[in-house]
Amino acid sequence: MSNKTKYVLLALVLIIAAFFRFYHLTSTPPGLYMDEAMDGANAQNVVQTGQYKVYYPEDNGREGLYINILAIAFKYHILPDNAPWSVRFPAAVAGFLTVLGLYLMVSEFFKKKEGSPDSWLATHATTLALLSAFLLAISFWHINFSRIGFRAIFAPFCMVWTSFLLLKLFRAKKTAHAWLLVIAAGVIYAAGFYTYIAFRITPLLLLLFIPFFKKNKDFWKHMFLFLLVTFIVALPIGWYYLQHPADFFGRTSQISVASSGSPLATVAMNTVKTALMFNWQGDFNWRHNLSGAPQLWWPVGILFLIGLIFSIIAVIKTWKVSGKWQVASGRESQHDAAGENQNGRYLLLATCYLLLWFVIGSLPEILSNDGIPHALRSLLMVVPAVVFAAMGGVWLYEKTVGRLARDWQMAIFAFLIAAALSATYVTYFKTWAQNGNVPGSFNADYVAIGDKINALPPDWHKYVIVYAGGVTDYGIPMPAMPVMYITHSFVPNAAAQKLANNIHYLLPNELDQIPAGTPSSTIFEIR
Repeated sequence: MSNKTKYVLLALVLIIAAFFRFYHLTSTPPGLYMDEAMDGANAQNVVQTGQYKVYYPEDNGREGLYINILAIAFKYHILPDNAPWSVRFPAAVAGFLTVLGLYLMVSEFFKKKEGSPDSWLATHATTLALLSAFLLAISFWHINFSRIGFRAIFAPFCMVWTSFLLLKLFRAKKTAHAWLLVIAAGVIYAAGFYTYIAFRITPLLLLLFIPFFKKNKDFWKHMFLFLLVTFIVALPIGWYYLQHPADFFGRTSQISVASSGSPLATVAMNTVKTALMFNWQGDFNWRHNLSGAPQLWWPVGILFLIGLIFSIIAVIKTWKVSGKWQVASGRESQHDAAGENQNGRYLLLATCYLLLWFVIGSLPEILSNDGIPHALRSLLMVVPAVVFAAMGGVWLYEKTVGRLARDWQMAIFAFLIAAALSATYVTYFKTWAQNGNVPGSFNADYVAIGDKINALPPDWHKYVIVYAGGVTDYGIPMPAMPVMYITHSFVPNAAAQKLANNIHYLLPNELDQIPAGTPSSTIFEIR
């Protein structure tokens, strides 16, 4: 494949990724879920006070990166500071950039080392990278969380870009501006610890670089610098957790499998449910998924199984034998001056890395005791899942379509692309977005209340009675948060929160605080 063709195809993939993440973002999903609204309300408060935090304790606690990005966007008027879509815009950007990062990561993992014999995947590295990026671009799983204001979408973003930068650094004999790669990798990786709880398990994955590159010149120096940068950037949140250990363990302990009556049985059942969610039965939460549908579109799910099996076989065939790395394709080994077949070695690294990523990405879900399968908690798994599917696609193409005449190849290729794009569009924007369960899953009624309050004169007193239960922050249950964000009435103070911007937030036992004769048009209920 020529460079021109490669870049044209990559540009098309990125256009597709952008379309599915930004199209109708101002209206889809409808409403604004209370967790999203809490992020926006915290960001509003940061703009007012100038107090950026590494950790925001409200709503069971959240790492601060997403909120601080929103606060900067609000402060400099990059985004409207009370629109639902504003809270989601950083997620869409992160989702889009993850597609680009995945292309670069896969290209670097599987590219052929100059002067070394071919391996099967090295021969198709560019195709594999493009297909991986395309499958992520059209993944309902990834699209959905790219359009919701949840901080978890930054976890795969940070992991993909960190992996690419480190691999590029470690694979090169001489890397221009290596210190820039080290700093960039350390900053991005450390940023992951400010994103989502599940990211804390990723150091286990990076350990895999050591046995493959420990003999490379400058590896330990670069690794030390990477760890130093990571430590410095992650130090503020690490220090916060040392001072507030309950916040570190809080949400994790609430949903831990240890709290179940039979932890081992729960882990076993969770493992089965997680294994089946790709092709059989996925997350039932309408906010996370087309309720109960597999996390992967069925053709992609089949390719995923093929690629997963291929990867396991590749690891077995490529394992170290008599001090030498064997080529997974089964071809006769030809070893370089160091006595190692480099392509076989990197193929082993790539497949082991993806398999380990897949396993550790499943642990936050398997070890929890809440809503399994859980598409949000297992979001780190989407990256290796689509790469496995791309492997399966390349293998299947070579065994079938690749043997046909070129005209037939192009016709089948065009049909498959059109089918995939159509299926993604219909599934997300029609089947899911127009389902009657979706507005309620995103508290659309509460956003409507906020819009009605904003339409009233600012000096009028408005009364919001919160009947809905849930986590309470500053005396008010979380379901009120969409109204607070839309109306700029969140105040992180229990005394002041009862009245903010002439909006009175009342519990059901406080109805006597509404003066007699108050117009019904100024009284609202959150149920």
